[in-house]
Amino acid sequence: MDQLFTVDWAEMFLPSHSLLDIAIRGTFMYLSLFLMLRFFLKRQTGEVGIADFLVIVLIADAAQNAMAAEYKSVTEGIVLVGTIIFWNMAVDWLGYTFPRLRWLTRPQPLLLVRDGRLNRRNMRKEFVTEEELMSQIRQHGLSSLGDVKAAYIEGDGRVSLVKKGE
Repeated sequence: MDQLFTVDWAEMFLPSHSLLDIAIRGTFMYLSLFLMLRFFLKRQTGEVGIADFLVIVLIADAAQNAMAAEYKSVTEGIVLVGTIIFWNMAVDWLGYTFPRLRWLTRPQPLLLVRDGRLNRRNMRKEFVTEEELMSQIRQHGLSSLGDVKAAYIEGDGRVSLVKKGE
C-alpha cells in the first residue's frame, strides 16, 4: 500500500542516459526517417505532409518511452521531443529560406497524365496503378482520361488535375 503514494522524484527527473546522447540519437533518427520518407513514400503519406507525419510518429514514440519509464526520467523524453521538434522546424526553415534546398523539403509534382495519355514511367516510379489513378480522376468529377489535360501527384501524395479546356 505504501508504493501507491511513493514517488521517486530523482528517478523521475534525473536522467539515466546522457542528454547529448539522446539529442544525437533523436537527430540521427529524424534525419534518417525524413530522407527515407521523402524519397520513398510520397504516395503513401496521403494528405499529411511527410515532415508532419514523421514528427507525429516520432513524438508519439519519444513521449511514450518517457511515460513508460523506459528512459527512467521525464527529462530524457523532453530532450528527445525537443530535438525532434527542433529538426522539424529547422528542415522547414531551410526549405523556406534557401530555394535551392526546396527540392529536398517540398518535392515537385510528378506528371502522371498529359493530354489524356498515361505517363506509365512516372506511375511506376510512385507505384500508382491505373485503377488508383482512375479513381482519383472520378473523384474530381471526370469520367475518362480524355477529359484530363494533366494530372500530377503532388509532394504530399495527393493527385491534382487540370481539366481540358481550363
